[in-house]
Amino acid sequence: MSAAAGYRSEELLAVCIARLIRAVPTRHIAVGAASPIPAAACWLCVKQGDPLRLSLLHKRSGNPFTDGSRELFDLTGQGRVDLFFLGGGEIDGQANLNLIGTGDWPGTGVRFPGSFGSAFMYYMAGRTILFREEHSPRVLVQRVAHISAPGTSEPGVYRRGHAQALVTGRCIFHFHPERARFSLASIHAGETLESIRAMTGFDFDVPDGVGETPPPSAAELALLQGPVCDEMLETYPEFCRRVWGRSRAA
Repeated sequence: MSAAAGYRSEELLAVCIARLIRAVPTRHIAVGAASPIPAAACWLCVKQGDPLRLSLLHKRSGNPFTDGSRELFDLTGQGRVDLFFLGGGEIDGQANLNLIGTGDWPGTGVRFPGSFGSAFMYYMAGRTILFREEHSPRVLVQRVAHISAPGTSEPGVYRRGHAQALVTGRCIFHFHPERARFSLASIHAGETLESIRAMTGFDFDVPDGVGETPPPSAAELALLQGPVCDEMLETYPEFCRRVWGRSRAA
């Protein structure tokens, strides 16, 4: 996924997420403050003509939330957020997330950013796409050190949604909440099943016919590099500069 392949890795991941978004009827998506690739995927869907409502928590102008995250949580609790994105310092094979840290409680080893509203959003959003560019045994672990947000819940616990998929820099996994288990959906160019297994700390299923992740089309790349970048320049200027070499006009 280098320039030699005709696209950047960030573009491939944005396209992968956009395709997952479009696989399920979606009206309202909320995007967190540090999620430029999921934000690019959402804008790509919009520029492709999908009638989505986007709530971008990091957007400086036109932010729909005048009272911070309380409004986001309120909307989600009412069932009015169809999709959210979450990552983690650690993610395990049951789709549990660790945003606290490693070592003894409360994370005396490596410290992560903190859980904030991840558990609430994981339970109450219609569905969640998990996303982490780094795909390594230190991130994708057999069992997270601390559970910030659980991937599944005990019977009788009210929960509106679960993870739909996990997108990484190496592959896409689908999640099956009824079995609390991931299955491999596709492998990015340059990777193999053996390399995915070697870099994944948890076990996963491999259905018949798993193939290579389809690359971005010329039309998708044109939208990302043009109209999508135009929408993102204010909110994610460093991302746009690094990925597309574009900056806001002075």
